[in-house]
Amino acid sequence: MKSRSQDQSLSDSRELDRSFDPLTGNPPSKPIKKTLKQRFLKLLPCCRSDSGSSINQSNITDDGEVSTVCYRPEGLDNLVQQTKFSKKELQVLYRGFKNECPTGVVNEETFKTIYAQFFPQGDSSMYAHFLFEAFDTRNNGSVSFEDFVISLSIILRGSITEKLNWAFNLYDINKNGCITREEMTDIMHSIYDMMGKYTYPHMKDSAPKEHVDSFFQKMDRNKDGVVTLEEFLETCQKDENIMQSMHLFDNVI
Repeated sequence: MKSRSQDQSLSDSRELDRSFDPLTGNPPSKPIKKTLKQRFLKLLPCCRSDSGSSINQSNITDDGEVSTVCYRPEGLDNLVQQTKFSKKELQVLYRGFKNECPTGVVNEETFKTIYAQFFPQGDSSMYAHFLFEAFDTRNNGSVSFEDFVISLSIILRGSITEKLNWAFNLYDINKNGCITREEMTDIMHSIYDMMGKYTYPHMKDSAPKEHVDSFFQKMDRNKDGVVTLEEFLETCQKDENIMQSMHLFDNVI
């Protein structure tokens, strides 16, 4: 017999993907139309293990959906409070995430494989690694739906400070609270590797180093060889080009 908490988890999950009407207990009369939110989810791969790729027919419902999900997200109301998405938006995002990721999580290797499809002219594996670690807020080697929507909420709808904090965390590879020249060099090399050597105009081999030198000249105000969060925030907020780039994704969804 299922415990009360298990029943509640199942109810929250079914409400989240709109597989039933919370008032009547019946499936919704009309399926949700695909939107840009779901297309955005195509950027993320799903964690499909060998066992997950050969799902038994008994685990498939009549409409072809996986009836059991290995990982169930927390309640919808909690995610509404933790993000800047509405209940309806979260339902659409989760339905798309579950359809693309039947096991409910994304692992790094599959993330790299899918991410590479968007940058066929270069090697995106290292940048994808850094990006995956930024999404993996629990440091457990996988990205859950909660991890995904919390970061997505910051990237798309966070305040300037929240977005800059997220970017700083991406650049702070070892998560010790400051960005070193070596860390920024690794980030820059990963970006240039991802863009490829056949871009136009052609990028010089010295471009990553020049970018790092420019970054530290601008950001490292006390010239101690590292950039702190305070230095990063202060400099970025005074840079008009950086501020404009912070609004790039404001109207994505």
